[in-house]
Formats: sequence, C-alpha cells, structure tokens
Amino acid sequence: MITISGEVRAAFPTLRLAFLLISGVQVERSRGPELQALIEEGIKWARDNFQLATLKDVPIFRAYRDFFWRLGIDPTKERPSAEALVRRVLSGKPFPAVSNLVDAYNLASLRSCVPIATFDADAVVGQRIELRFARRGEQFLGIGMARPRVLSGKELVMADAEGPIAIYPYRDADRTKITERTRRALVVACGAPGVDKRRLIEAARLAADYITRFCGGEAGEIEVV
Repeated sequence: MITISGEVRAAFPTLRLAFLLISGVQVERSRGPELQALIEEGIKWARDNFQLATLKDVPIFRAYRDFFWRLGIDPTKERPSAEALVRRVLSGKPFPAVSNLVDAYNLASLRSCVPIATFDADAVVGQRIELRFARRGEQFLGIGMARPRVLSGKELVMADAEGPIAIYPYRDADRTKITERTRRALVVACGAPGVDKRRLIEAARLAADYITRFCGGEAGEIEVV
C-alpha cells in the first residue's frame, strides 16, 4: 500500500517506513481515564528523561533534524512531529486532546520518539500511497490550516492518487485525518536516515497496541518499505 519513489530511494538509501492497517476501530472524542493515566505516565517519563536545553542533541531527534536540513527545511521552524510533542510537554503545555485514537498514537510517538502519521484508510484515493518529492506548485491543506500551502518541490510528501496527504514527517492532511467516522486506520512510523528499522517496527507496534486497546479493532501485519 505504501511505496518509496526511486528518486527518494536514490537520495536517501537507508530511509525506511513501517506501517500497518487497523480495521474496525471506534473513534470517540473523549480519551477515557485509563488512556489519560497512561498519558500522564508518558509525560512524567519524558520530563524525567529529557531537558529542553539539550533535546536537539538527543541522537534520535538529531537524526530527524539532520534529515530536515538535508531537505532544505529548518527544523527549528518546522519540527519533526515527535520532537514537537516532547517539547510541548517539557514546556508544561497540555498533551493534545483530539480523540481516543489520535491521543493513543500521539502517546506512542511520545514514548518511541518516532513521528507517527495515521490516516483514515477509506479517505485515501487509489490503491497506493507513495513517498515522493513534492511537485513545485502542488497544494497541501494540513489539519488546522485555514488555507492550502503551496509546496516548493523540496518537501517530501506522502501522496495518494489525488495528491499529498502528508508533509513528511510532520504534518498530515485534513482530507485523510482520523474522525469519528473512521473505521480503518493506516498507521505509519516515519523513519529518517540513521533511524534503525527495528525502532520503527517497535513504534508501529506500540501505536497498534494503544489503538486496539482503547479503540478496538484488529491490527494487520507490520510491513516495512
């Protein structure tokens, strides 16, 4: 279901993704007391293990930052999503509350330090998602954005038959976001050069464990590309 373009493979030979499909989920706006307790544990873990002043030098976050610099993107302005989440809780801001499913995979991202994207599989157009370079002038409407962003062509995007559904690996599109109507969730652990395949698999597995525990459903096999 997910492929990496030849151009991206050539530019980043060690870049990998881990993904799986979870069918039969039930998405609710509230997260519930058990998930809330796990989130509080996750926040404590992050605060015990990281400091804002040195976060950028933690190897896993450094790998994504270096990746962004190679793409010509300033990671101090457009942060990889896992780092942004850790920074948020270290700064004393509340953990984002969206829905049981979104909160579950955000917790997995916090714990694994790996950016995780999740899409409504039934909102994806076509049979394939490709990780490719953006086409200059393509438009992308991300979650929470008031108007589309015009892409320069240097970004990496995950795209279906209709166009980009994510700017990789930090922002997902509005049209394929998880909602209360979602029944099939496609979970993607987003890698970068220098990030081990095993770590991506573990992040995907953790997201699947949290999602199925709090949203039901059945997780498929994890695939790596």
